[in-house]
Amino acid sequence: MFAVIGFLGGSFDKNFSKDSKITILLMSAGSTILFESVVYIYTTIRNLIPVQALGFIKILLIEVIFNVLLTIILYPAIKKMGYFFENTFKKRKTLTRYF
Repeated sequence: MFAVIGFLGGSFDKNFSKDSKITILLMSAGSTILFESVVYIYTTIRNLIPVQALGFIKILLIEVIFNVLLTIILYPAIKKMGYFFENTFKKRKTLTRYF
């Protein structure tokens, strides 16, 4: 599931601006909903437990809010670090040597 979300994030990265905070928050919320939904469905099928939609929606809502708040707090630092590494690798031509 992490690979699917990573692939979707990579495709969204090409199509959307990284500077738009709303887009980043929507991607974070969407990724959380997708991941938790698939994990919940897989767990209920594997363990043969009954689906409790109301409990799942409550937990999902709490996790989405928590992840969006973490994104608001941590995204500026992650963005700066990403630009730093991008500039470092472009200056040294490290990545282009191998591709």
